Amino acid sequence: MLKKIISLLITLMLSSGYLFADDIPVIVISPGKTVQSLGTVGSSVDVFTSETINESSHFSLAHIIDDNSTSTNLFQMGGYGSNIGIQLRGLEKRYSTVYVDGVKMLDPSSSDGSFYLENIMKNGVDRVEILKGTQSSLYGSNAIGGAINIFTKKGREGNHSNWEIESGSRNTKNILYSADGANDKYNYYVGLNKFVTDGISAMNDNDENDQYKNDNIVGNFGYKISENLELQNSFRLSDTFAEYDAVDKSKTDANDNTDNLEASYSLKLVHEKDKFKNTFSFNKLHIERNVTDNTKSKTNYFGYRDAFNFLGEYNFNLDNKLVYGVDTEFDSSRYEKSFSTRDTVHDEGIISQYFDLQLRPFEKLYSTFGLRSDNHTTVGRKTSGRVTAAYLLDGNSKIRSSLGAGVRFPAMYDYAYGNTTIVNKGGTLEELQSERGLSFDLGYDTFLSNLDLGLNVTYFKTVQKNPLFSNARTAWVVRNGTGRNTSEGVELNANWKPLNSKFALDLGYTFTDSYDANTCDPDELSAYSDNECRLTGNKIVNAKVRVPRHAMEGKINYLINENLMSSFKGKYVGETRDFGNSNDSWTDQILTDYFVFDLVTSYNLFDNYKMQFSINNIFDEKYEQAHEYSTMGRNFNFGIRRVY
Repeated sequence: MLKKIISLLITLMLSSGYLFADDIPVIVISPGKTVQSLGTVGSSVDVFTSETINESSHFSLAHIIDDNSTSTNLFQMGGYGSNIGIQLRGLEKRYSTVYVDGVKMLDPSSSDGSFYLENIMKNGVDRVEILKGTQSSLYGSNAIGGAINIFTKKGREGNHSNWEIESGSRNTKNILYSADGANDKYNYYVGLNKFVTDGISAMNDNDENDQYKNDNIVGNFGYKISENLELQNSFRLSDTFAEYDAVDKSKTDANDNTDNLEASYSLKLVHEKDKFKNTFSFNKLHIERNVTDNTKSKTNYFGYRDAFNFLGEYNFNLDNKLVYGVDTEFDSSRYEKSFSTRDTVHDEGIISQYFDLQLRPFEKLYSTFGLRSDNHTTVGRKTSGRVTAAYLLDGNSKIRSSLGAGVRFPAMYDYAYGNTTIVNKGGTLEELQSERGLSFDLGYDTFLSNLDLGLNVTYFKTVQKNPLFSNARTAWVVRNGTGRNTSEGVELNANWKPLNSKFALDLGYTFTDSYDANTCDPDELSAYSDNECRLTGNKIVNAKVRVPRHAMEGKINYLINENLMSSFKGKYVGETRDFGNSNDSWTDQILTDYFVFDLVTSYNLFDNYKMQFSINNIFDEKYEQAHEYSTMGRNFNFGIRRVY
């Protein structure tokens, strides 16, 4: 049946595609793993360019993402260097995948396999593309909420060097040096970055400083072997040290720290000839976490990930192509004397095959149809799919929609670690099944040229089945739930930039109505605990943890003169639900809503020098993004950079 579907669609492309082969401007890369135009993509995509990243006053890439999107909800558990999670469309962070130059940043040693973004600094990053909605057909396990693609900088024509020095509140310093270049045969980029800060207390029950240090390097090197063959290398290494606080208020936090190493490498061989483009790649991820607790007891965690990938592309014509590939992924983790007297080692593998047909069956209609088969070592074979469509109403407007079915396999922690795994309770590994997700969205994008106004609106809904969870309410037993987690909402965005005006205005609003069956469905909890959702009131008491129903942001840019620019930003985040902890008998909490305002001013000193000054959280708002964890108060940053 699958062969018949492919044959039918290929016939359709060959018979109709040549009628509409207009040149399409290239804007987006990630949606189909190949070059596409943002104007013809059926999925909902946020794109952050190098200009947005470079002009930001933030040090961390995650905060830049949070600054420019209300549908990518961020929470941080303390100040600089503390855990940062990004939740796409109301789903927990483990339901989104993060890629850096094609390397899947999935940490096998973490409790849920997800990746935290606090150690990725903005320096060295050229572009971020966030693909929202279920994308497992292209990106495999975990992409039920979407995928975040991060692309680092590459060399520019000639030879260049840049440096940047920034200083801020709490003895914060950020120093960058980079060199890059390119010619007809090769391109290179190397960026060195050092960030240090005294920090703030991670928890709000004390006022000690929890310091953070980050030494990182980003590099890219490409070499054109022949007219049709190119070798590409990219790597990233981040060596960090962070102090943290124990959740239990009775503990002394003077000794709590974690010394971490994140390293990723990608080697690609790209062959392009006629209508074919084939990419063979080897990706490697190495993560170490060396944790010291309040008693000075040390525990080491190691996560390893190797992947051999093949990505093929056949262009029938300019508008129609077939993307296909094979992914072979090997994950392993090692916990040194964490839960036993000896090291605990576990590994898993996934072999996947996929295809994605990108079609233009009619002049104004662009569509994709994709399927993926994942064969997991323990769970077995599971399939995912995706269909998208974009209909161009005119040169400035389109209607778009996507429907995706996704999968998430259990993490290694679910299988092998702790004292309450399903095996410890007399079960078998096979009893833990994969989670499933189904998402749908419908959107409208337009640009009103007479008003110089861009608008887009998106309705989305995700249903998550067979959810895995483990918490105090289930006596920490990892299991699949029978309830359905849901997330439904609307995203609104407006961008106004009048021609020949000094003003520009950006506005965004996201409404999210989510439901957490894992911790709020009495039928799920009755066999384990009577500690159900104890709170009553509005729908936020049953919502996904740390997901606000309402989030708004706005930014005004004003060009004072040709050298002086100011930006005033404001963000509102509504009430959120969070879990309790050992300090309050695990009783659910409601975190209050908050407003945060920032001011950023930049000045071009000379042709190649720029100075920037910012005040973040101008009114010193006191708020929490996670229960009992601190957030930054009013702080100042000043920096100067040279760019050639």
